[in-house]
Amino acid sequence: MFLKHRATGKLVEVLSQRDLLNPMHAVVIGRYHAGEELQDPERFEKADLAFTSDEALPRCWTDVHYRDESAHHAYR
Repeated sequence: MFLKHRATGKLVEVLSQRDLLNPMHAVVIGRYHAGEELQDPERFEKADLAFTSDEALPRCWTDVHYRDESAHHAYR
């Protein structure tokens, strides 16, 4: 999957979608998609990545507690 690095605007190929989808992992391994040569893998903070449309990543990918409030209301 390709995402955009917010600071540089460059495309990043995420190499582990499992890490991307896991909210417990704040970092993913990916590589810049630039030039003709394959770039070396690097660590990227999820907070620094967005979809190519500049839309933020879903909260369920980045926040372990994204459902805490709704779960709390369900048990009242």
